[in-house]
Amino acid sequence: MEYINRELSWLEFNQRVLSEAQREELPLLERLKFLAITTTNLDEFFQVRVGSLTAQINTGSRKKGIAGMSPDQQLKAIRKRVEKMYLDCYSLYFDELTPKLAEDGIKFSRYAYLNHQQKSELSNRFQDAVLPLLTPLGYLTDEGAPIIPALNLIVTLSLKNEEGESRIIFIPIPEIVGRFMHLTDQKSEIIICIEEVIAENIGLIFENEEVSEVSGFRITRNGDIAVQEEDALDLAGEMEEILIERQFSNIVRLEIPDDMPHDLLSAICTVTEAKADHVYKVSGPLNLNDYMQLAFLPGYDDLRDAEWTPQPAPAFQNDQSMFETIAEQDVLLYHPYESFEPVIRLIEEAASDPYTLAIKQVLYRTAKNSRIINALIKAADNGKQVTVLVELKARFDEARNLQRADELQRAGVQIVYGVRNLKTHAKILLIIRNENGKLKRYMHLGTGNYNESTSKIYTDASYLTARDSYGNDASAFFNAITGRSKLPTLKKLIPAPTQMKRTLIEKIRSEAKRAKSGESARIIAKVNSLQDLDIIDELYKASEAGVKIQLNIRGICCLKTQDKKLSKNIEVVSVIDRYLEHARIIYFHQGGDQEIYIASADWMTRNLEKRVELMIPIQDKAAKKRLLDILNLAFDDNCNAHIIQSDGSSKRKPKGKGKGSNIRLQQTLQAAAEKATKVEAFKQTTTFEPHTPTELD
Repeated sequence: MEYINRELSWLEFNQRVLSEAQREELPLLERLKFLAITTTNLDEFFQVRVGSLTAQINTGSRKKGIAGMSPDQQLKAIRKRVEKMYLDCYSLYFDELTPKLAEDGIKFSRYAYLNHQQKSELSNRFQDAVLPLLTPLGYLTDEGAPIIPALNLIVTLSLKNEEGESRIIFIPIPEIVGRFMHLTDQKSEIIICIEEVIAENIGLIFENEEVSEVSGFRITRNGDIAVQEEDALDLAGEMEEILIERQFSNIVRLEIPDDMPHDLLSAICTVTEAKADHVYKVSGPLNLNDYMQLAFLPGYDDLRDAEWTPQPAPAFQNDQSMFETIAEQDVLLYHPYESFEPVIRLIEEAASDPYTLAIKQVLYRTAKNSRIINALIKAADNGKQVTVLVELKARFDEARNLQRADELQRAGVQIVYGVRNLKTHAKILLIIRNENGKLKRYMHLGTGNYNESTSKIYTDASYLTARDSYGNDASAFFNAITGRSKLPTLKKLIPAPTQMKRTLIEKIRSEAKRAKSGESARIIAKVNSLQDLDIIDELYKASEAGVKIQLNIRGICCLKTQDKKLSKNIEVVSVIDRYLEHARIIYFHQGGDQEIYIASADWMTRNLEKRVELMIPIQDKAAKKRLLDILNLAFDDNCNAHIIQSDGSSKRKPKGKGKGSNIRLQQTLQAAAEKATKVEAFKQTTTFEPHTPTELD
């Protein structure tokens, strides 16, 4: 087999996330956080990937994936792997995390183990603050089934009246209620799951009826539902329909406690139309995602990692205009070690700048309370020509993007709803100013979204430049996507789907040709996922030709490693640490004329052929050296790097034995950013400004 199955490769990535929670040397609340991330990741996997495979089976498709597995075979393999992952999650939760957290004053308790006074307190709080917010949904077999919301924790109970007649009640737990109730006992924090409090006190609602059975469950629905753009006259309206359709889509997973009474399970399966192969039994509390809340409990800083603060970029001084700085030099920022603030500041400055004529930007995902959105609205209010492409097809952000588009449109911003049949995933901002009667263009080109929140936890690269050649391409790019015309051939920027894949293949082949001629040849790439068969095949050929290839791939990797014929010269690592590795950086040796790019795209067919993306050549020498250092550092990491094995599984890279022999990519980059800040601060304090005489002198 020449390729690794995409879905199983993703599950191995999630196992790497879980392995962080299993690390005994990490602070306890950090481990709890990684456990919550693991199960949150599984939610999206089931919604999208299992949803897609289920849809294929429902339509009769038997199309095999790149590893030769049919949809049915993949689902069976997924189930086996996920069941093992659940066992690992709950073993970790019960055997390690909860006992150790209890020793440090955070105790998880079952309701039954509380004393009378504690139960009374919770009962009173339940009646005052929880009961009014609950909406029980009744179900009788001869009536229509209620709609059960996805990804909500549902308390279900069987009631018997005085005549001995039974009925089933479903009680969704609203997000506003919260997952946990807290008590204090001496110096300890006692945490009780809200579903247990509801189960023990729900009889208050149903007078003259006996609660005979009670349990909880959670369903996941197919989220892989896309708008049919060929028939869409009103894309925004169609997206609203898709959001509604997802609420009623077919079930792909039913999570239940392993001790759920059979009668309740039978009723749940009837109402949700769940089949046996949808059911996953777990041996502990459902929805461990919610335990992320507990990772930030106040007063337990000793159970968390020390905070890393994003550093100010030395290139930008508060007393100098952003435009002046970028006009003088290209600036590379690497987030979150360096703050995302300069990018926001650039847009905010442009919004008030009297010389700014126009702002054009692509928005894929934005923060909840976005300063960038506010700045664009302000710019429009100030008479700037503002054009924003809002990608309505950004999965699970559709509702927010619809709202953002409406806010911007009402402020007078020219809104474009993406490109027909393609997702626009490029990260680009173009600002046009009038400088002494001439137009000057300033750009931000990046690998990450314009999202202030995720910029603090995702690693991404930003390139700020005023190069004319880039400006010409940026204008042509926006004219094409807003004018619904074909993307032209650009001279500097490399767009997908028209140029990027072809360029990558040409560069890989060029390295292979050099290797065959006896020249030094090397490729280094950092991407989130590698799935495209054409790219993989070219990498195999380059490896056979003698090219040294190093790949830093966070998630999916369908390339088979450690194959003596196909990939003997290919090394693949995956770094899992406190920040989500998200930047895409590509290096080609090119006979010593080193070429380095950053990109918005991963090496997946969907990115290279079905999305509007951008790959940006980096021309600034200092920026190129810095990016190459970042690429190399990932392969030196022996603290958080995993080596991808031939079967797609992972093996943590062994640590060094001597003092100072351990290298951690993210810690090294944070230390470098902090050092640069200190150096800049020292420069500022030791720079002497000449005294200007005044009349008083």
